[in-house]
Amino acid sequence: MQALIDAVQHNCDIADARHGADYGVCTYLLKMRELYRWQRGIPLGARLEKEHVGEWLTAREAHLESLGGSEFAALDIGGRSIDPFEAESVNASLGAEGLVYSAGLVDGARSHFFLAELEYEQRADNGFLLRVSGRELARCLNSPPAMTRGSTIFLRRESLRRLLWEKYEAWLWNRPENAMARAIAYYPFDTALDAALDAMSEAEMAVIEAHERGEHQAGRELGDGWEAMLLDLSLTPAELMARAVRDHLADCSHTLPMLMEEGREPSLHLFMGNLGAMRKQLFPALQRAYGDWLASGDKSVFARPIRDGADHWLRLAQRMLALHGRNGDQAAKSIAAEVEASFL
Repeated sequence: MQALIDAVQHNCDIADARHGADYGVCTYLLKMRELYRWQRGIPLGARLEKEHVGEWLTAREAHLESLGGSEFAALDIGGRSIDPFEAESVNASLGAEGLVYSAGLVDGARSHFFLAELEYEQRADNGFLLRVSGRELARCLNSPPAMTRGSTIFLRRESLRRLLWEKYEAWLWNRPENAMARAIAYYPFDTALDAALDAMSEAEMAVIEAHERGEHQAGRELGDGWEAMLLDLSLTPAELMARAVRDHLADCSHTLPMLMEEGREPSLHLFMGNLGAMRKQLFPALQRAYGDWLASGDKSVFARPIRDGADHWLRLAQRMLALHGRNGDQAAKSIAAEVEASFL
């Protein structure tokens, strides 16, 4: 399998060479630092030697620069040469190797690949296939903990654990009294980092699965036209808005109803703490409900924004699709204006 691992990592490196400059300098350096930690197998929380990281970063950037203009390589498995974007063919060819592979486009139409050890897979009643991975063998600079590809949902336990570590480490800089602090307080981060990360990761696996179930449902409701629209909106404010709208739709239909269950309070705090600026701007009613919950301790304050949001975000997404249908790759401005007039 080492030849396959090397081939997938080669394609990951090409993707990083093409898209690494898309990040701001601080984000890029933080991602590179954590990639160094992953490549060297350094435990989370262990001190990194600045000199060693700097030397690795210089060599890494030289390697990525050497890949400029390179095309993604086919994967050779069992005597077959498979296009790297034919993820289902790759997974079928892996057979009983106990591995899982994914390929596709993520935010901004960036190419993305990963190869990991498969923990388990499960077929759901509504047709989608859930694949949960553990230790990662090849990955890109960006490693989202969950992705939906067609009718398959990929959950990446190691990527989620690393993401939670990064968020905890960022919080440590100033220790603000915010939603992240409230989530952290439920776990023994100060005394048992690994145990805390394991427990938080286990809880959040259920949350990201719920979100991806919502994404799968949204995909069925919105159809293939949504992905075509995102490609035409790529790298515009309208793309960010479209992704936020669909995220809200998925969360109002699946994630937030689950977070209303007893015992999900740490995850609810973490969910609210991780909402990006765009999502907060589009859904002020959710922010108000969170404030009301903190004041009263009564989760029923979320009932109305969740109920109204499920309908609101679906209708808005459908209007965005209609605008794209009329205006094609010139639809970005009209879609942005429609979203700006449709805050909830």
